[in-house]
Amino acid sequence: MKICNVVGARPQIIKAAALSRVIKESFNNEIEDIIIHTGQHYDLNMSEVFFNEMEIPLPTENLGIGSASHSIQTAKMLEKIEQVFIKYNPDIVVLYGDTNSTLAASISAIKMNIPVAHIEAGLRSFNKKMPEEINRIVCDHSSTLLFSPTITGLKNLQNEGFHLDSTPPYSSNNPAVFLSGDIMYDNSLFYRDKAFRLSNIIEKLKLDDKKFVLATIHRNTNTDEPNRLKDILEKLNAIATQTNYSVVFPIHPRTKKLIKEFDLAYLLQNIIVIEPLSFFDMIVMENYASLILTDSGGVQKEAYFYHKPCIIMRQETEWIEILQAGAGALEPQNIDEFISLVNKFINHPPTIFPAYFGNGHTAQYICEKLLFFNNLKS
Repeated sequence: MKICNVVGARPQIIKAAALSRVIKESFNNEIEDIIIHTGQHYDLNMSEVFFNEMEIPLPTENLGIGSASHSIQTAKMLEKIEQVFIKYNPDIVVLYGDTNSTLAASISAIKMNIPVAHIEAGLRSFNKKMPEEINRIVCDHSSTLLFSPTITGLKNLQNEGFHLDSTPPYSSNNPAVFLSGDIMYDNSLFYRDKAFRLSNIIEKLKLDDKKFVLATIHRNTNTDEPNRLKDILEKLNAIATQTNYSVVFPIHPRTKKLIKEFDLAYLLQNIIVIEPLSFFDMIVMENYASLILTDSGGVQKEAYFYHKPCIIMRQETEWIEILQAGAGALEPQNIDEFISLVNKFINHPPTIFPAYFGNGHTAQYICEKLLFFNNLKS
């Protein structure tokens, strides 16, 4: 069986690592794993370093798309991905999450009658102003195999007309929906000990004796509008100046560019601004942080996996289980209410983290279902 694993952004590389690892360990004679990297994240620190650190094969193909507007980037991907699919003729295309790489690959595959397997199917923010929401909806409705990480995802798919009890033969007109657990939880268990062995980020940043809040911001809904970005930076600055906690801010290249463009760098004076972290450094920082602020879906979950409180810097989240557990909260708009929430989470952190995201063997389950599907076709 030949699969094309299409990735383009850091979270997808991490998710693909779990699948590639299981294929190598348990399915090497049954699954040929072709990794297609679109190059959506083109910065070395945001992409290539992860392949090296996580000991996964370098991409079979790197399309080198780079940054552009959504339409231009997606159009370039469509053209090149189609050529790659023609070259390799995969039995199934495996996609992750909700990036432009996911969108382009799903459109290319379904138009070429290649089955799509979507990992993280069924996630919804119910905010179609977010490009990611459009991407995940299109991908789900182009897929033959949908792997939902949570029961909430299953319910979302059911509400959109998917049948949870469909029977073979499966196709995009009769897709199969599975409750698979979260593939990121596999990685959180597998890589945590290795991260603590290899990373010296706490010593490097001289944070040994410091209590700190970790912040990541990258979504265009938070960065592209000057007043919104200013509001977020003012809140980070308020933590740094009104509490006894430092704020560590690994800055995304695009966020860095826009802060400079909008003349907002003065709001960073009290914040520890650093370059994007390697995967292992990020794990260690998440484990040492007293609180995590993020607009990243992946970092929200990592906070949960490592039993850390999280303020989600958005007005909605796809991972409502985090809110239900009381382990996270949506960002208050008022700065005083925001600081009050920060103090609440720091002084009275959550202690209960139900097992909403599976058992840590999601990649194994997905590989078994991929093989089952392929055997049905033969």
